[in-house]
Amino acid sequence: MDRLKKRADFIAAAQGPRIARPAFVVQSRFRDDTGPTRIGFTVTKKVGTATERNRVRRRLREMVRLAGVIAPPSPRDYVIVGRRGALEREFSVMIEDFRSALMRLARMKDRDGDSHSARPSPKFSQPTRET
Repeated sequence: MDRLKKRADFIAAAQGPRIARPAFVVQSRFRDDTGPTRIGFTVTKKVGTATERNRVRRRLREMVRLAGVIAPPSPRDYVIVGRRGALEREFSVMIEDFRSALMRLARMKDRDGDSHSARPSPKFSQPTRET
């Protein structure tokens, strides 16, 4: 499995469907090419100090490694956004959360597809109040 490295790829994945879990959020993007599935990791400063963020990132990478090969029928990019819960959550539970998130994402298509996205489209968001 390849890694996501370019900012544009991370931003593109953020536009697709996402599944939230207590320890992380998995964002997904369908690709039209025939390349391998790629995965990227990110942890914001909101999670904690650099040491804590690095620990979360290491736990997420190990979670993906132990979860097994990710081979959806079509090539996808995944971005895993670490949350503070990744520090305290039991590791075996994190792996099961990750597998269930991938299965749920596999049943979805991107917003342009026919299936419903995990997030509502911005054009259907609540109207803003004018004061």
